[in-house]
Amino acid sequence: MQPLQFLVPLGPLEAVADLIPHLVLVLVLANMVTRYLAHRKHVDQARSDDDDVARYVPHTVTTVLLILASFAYLIVEPHAGMVMSVLVVGLFLADFFELEARRVEARNEMAVESPKSALAASVLVLLYAAFQSLFFVVAPVWNAVV
Repeated sequence: MQPLQFLVPLGPLEAVADLIPHLVLVLVLANMVTRYLAHRKHVDQARSDDDDVARYVPHTVTTVLLILASFAYLIVEPHAGMVMSVLVVGLFLADFFELEARRVEARNEMAVESPKSALAASVLVLLYAAFQSLFFVVAPVWNAVV
């Protein structure tokens, strides 16, 4: 008996293992939409008088769900899940520092820039999630090359 075998229910997780890459893809797309909405809200908050840029809760929720889904993917597919998890954690870090940059811009009454690093990280996560979940589309070409 493994000491941590009851911490993560592997049976139910393996039952939905084929759906996890699709879930990650949907969460990445939802995260990109909430990032756009969060940026609009941050611009409005920076223009107001209170000079406080707050977290956008839907964006935080999609980011946390994306992290959890990538870790679940890590359990069922170790290699692809590790790549996905590293990309998602990088996206989380980019989001964290972009929010802090927006807060500094709002405090110093500077123009609020778009979250460029988080956008680049989300595009990388989107490309890899699309590759993992939609592999059947590129499988004939991939198998011909490899």
